[in-house]
Amino acid sequence: MVNPDKPIAIHDQSLEPRLRRQTGVALPSLLLWLAVAVLGASALGAIALHRGETINSFWFVTAAVCTYAIGFRFYSLFIATKVLILDGSRATPAERLNDGRDFVPTNRWVVFGHHFAAIAGPGPLIGPTLAAQFGYLPGTLWILIGGVLGGCVQDFVILFFSLRRDGRSLGQMARDELGPVGGFAATLGVMMISLILIAVLGLVVVNAMKHSPWATFTVTCTIPIALLMGVYMRTLRPGQILEGTALGVTLLLFAVVGGGALEQWPLVSQWFDFDAPTLALCIIAYGFCAAVVPVWLLLAPRDYLSTFMKIGTILALAVAILLLRPEIKMPALTQFIDGTGPIFSGKLFPFVFITIACGAISGFHSLISSGTTPKLLSNESDARMIGYGAMMMESFVAMMAMIAATVLDPGVYFAINSPAGVVGKEAAQVVQTISAWGFPVTVEQMANLAHQMGEATLFARTGGAPSLAVGMANIFSNLTGGAWLAVWYHFAIMFEALFILTTLDAGTRVARFILQDFLGNFYAPLGRTSWYPSVLITSALVVTAWGYFLYQGTLDPLGGINSMWPLFGIANQMLAAIALCVATTIIIKSGRARYTWVTALPLSWLLTVTSTAALHKLFNPAPRIGFIAHARELTTKLDAGTLTPDLVQQAPRLIFNDRLNAALTLIFLLVAWTLTFDTVRVALRHRRGLKTRSFSEVPYVRTQLAQS
Repeated sequence: MVNPDKPIAIHDQSLEPRLRRQTGVALPSLLLWLAVAVLGASALGAIALHRGETINSFWFVTAAVCTYAIGFRFYSLFIATKVLILDGSRATPAERLNDGRDFVPTNRWVVFGHHFAAIAGPGPLIGPTLAAQFGYLPGTLWILIGGVLGGCVQDFVILFFSLRRDGRSLGQMARDELGPVGGFAATLGVMMISLILIAVLGLVVVNAMKHSPWATFTVTCTIPIALLMGVYMRTLRPGQILEGTALGVTLLLFAVVGGGALEQWPLVSQWFDFDAPTLALCIIAYGFCAAVVPVWLLLAPRDYLSTFMKIGTILALAVAILLLRPEIKMPALTQFIDGTGPIFSGKLFPFVFITIACGAISGFHSLISSGTTPKLLSNESDARMIGYGAMMMESFVAMMAMIAATVLDPGVYFAINSPAGVVGKEAAQVVQTISAWGFPVTVEQMANLAHQMGEATLFARTGGAPSLAVGMANIFSNLTGGAWLAVWYHFAIMFEALFILTTLDAGTRVARFILQDFLGNFYAPLGRTSWYPSVLITSALVVTAWGYFLYQGTLDPLGGINSMWPLFGIANQMLAAIALCVATTIIIKSGRARYTWVTALPLSWLLTVTSTAALHKLFNPAPRIGFIAHARELTTKLDAGTLTPDLVQQAPRLIFNDRLNAALTLIFLLVAWTLTFDTVRVALRHRRGLKTRSFSEVPYVRTQLAQS
C-alpha cells in the first residue's frame, strides 16, 4: 500500500509512459507484438504437433523467446501497475535499516546477479534433464506456461511484499498476515522444506564432482576468486564493478583451463580426487562458512560473478543452437509416461510437474525473494526487473537444459542417468538393458564418449548434471569444429556447480534467518541477525540438519537422486503453495481482491499437483514409487535373508530414510493445506467485514538515495 495521504505515483520513469499508454497502443508497436505472438504460436504448434523421428531445436528457442517477451512486456507490467503499484520514491529496507552486513543498498545489477544466481540452482538444469525421460514435449510446455504464469509471478509478488515489510521472511509475513496458526505452520514448513532443498542441491554437486579432479579443482577455485572480488570491489577499488567483473571472469576461465592441466601432474591431481561422502563433508563445511561471513565478502561477489558466467553461457548456448540447429533426438513422448521410468518412477501426471521445479515455479525462490534480495534492493521500482525478469531468465535456462539433454542419443542419455541399482553395474548389462527399451547404445560408444570428455566412465552418473554437461559440450564443440570437447565438458560441469553452490550458500543463509526469527520468540538476542553468537549457533544447526540428508544421499545405492529428487520436487512446490497463500492473503487485505486470481490460479494448480504426488509417494504400492512400500519390501527381504551382502549392511539405513521421507512428505502436505484453509478463512472474514490481523505494511518513508 502507498501512503494514503499522497496520490498514487509511479516514479519509475520506465513505468510512467507505459502506464499512460494502457488505453492505446501505437500501430507499429501493435504490429510488432502481433508478429511476435504469431511467431511464438507457430513455434509452439510445431513443437506440440510434430511426431517425426526428430525435430529441429530452432523451434524451442523461438517459442521460448517469444513467450518470455510477451509475458514480460504485458503481464509483468500489468502486475506492477495494477496489482502491486510499485513506488520508486519509497525508501527500501536496505536504505532504512542499513547495517553493513545483511541490509546493504546495492547496485541494481549486482542485486540482479545475486538474485538470479541464488534462485538458479539445480532445478532449471537438472529438472528438465531428468524429466526428459518422459520425452521433450511435457517438460517444454510446463517450462513455458508455468514460468510466465506461475514462477515469475510468485517471485515478483513475494519480493514486493517483503520490501514493504522491512525485508521480513516468508514465515514472518505469514504470521503477521494470517495469525499464529498459519504463521507457525508456514515457519515450520519453510524451515523443514528448505533443509531438504539445500541437501539435494549439494547432492547434485557431489554426483557431478566425485572422482573428477578437474571439476573439483575448478569449483574450489571459485571460492578464493569470489573472496578476492569482494575485497576488490568494496575496499581496494570501491564501485569499480566492471574492473571487478573482468578480474573475476578472467581468473575463472584460468581455473577451468588449469583443471585440465592437472592430468599432467598425477600427484597433484589426486589431491582433488574425492569420493562422494568426502565431497559431501567439504560442501557442508563450505555451507557453514558461507552463512557466517559478511554478505559482501563471499555471497554477493560469488553470485554476481557466477551470474555473468551463467547468463553468458546460456546466451552462448542459445546462439550455438540457432547457428547449428541440432535435431532433438528424444521422442516427444516415451513409453515411460506410464510410470516405469529408470531415472525416477511415477507417471507423467503429476511427476513431470514436481521434477521440473525451478524452471517453471519454485518455492525456494520465495525464500530468496523474502530473504537476502529485499535486504539489498535500493529502489522498489527494480522489483519488476529482478523479481519477474530473473525468474524469466531462469526459465530460459531450463529450456536450454531441455534442448542440451534431448539432442543426445536417447541410449546415451539413459546410460548416463540410470542408476546401477536399476540397469546393473556391468557395462555389458547396462547397454543390453537400455537397448532392449528401444534406445540402442554400445559399450564402445560409451567408452569413447567418456575418453573424449576426459572421464574414466560416464555410466550411472546420476543426478542429471553429467548428461547435461555432455549435451552442452557436444553443442559447443561442434561450434568450434569438434575441438576442445573435454574442456567444454568440464567448463559445463563448473558452470552447473556454480549454479548450484550459489543457491546452496544463499539458501543456508536464508534458513539461518528463518531459524533466528523462530528462536527470537524464546530468547530475543537469538532473533537478531547481526548478533554473532546467534549467527554461529543457528548456522551450525542449519548446516548440520541439511548435511545429514546430503551425507545419507551419498550412501544410497540408487544414487540418492532416485528417492530424494521427488521429495525435493514435492517440498519445493509445497513451499511455492505456501508463498502463494501468503501473497493471496495480502492482495485481499490490501483492497485489491479483484486481482486475487493472479496468485490464486497457480496456487490451485500447485495444490492439485503436489497433493497428488505426495499421496503417491506415501501410499503407492510400487516400491520404486512409494516410500512406505519400499521400506516394507526391504524389511521383508532383510528378514528373509534374500538381500545381497552390500544391501544387508545398507538396508537398515535405507529403511529409516524411507520412513523419514514419508514422515516429511506427510508434514509438507499438512502444512500446505493448513495454510490454504487459513488463507480461505482470512479471505472470508475480510469479505464479510469481520476482524482480521492488521495489515502489516510499514509506513511510507521517502527515499534519500539518488534515483537512477
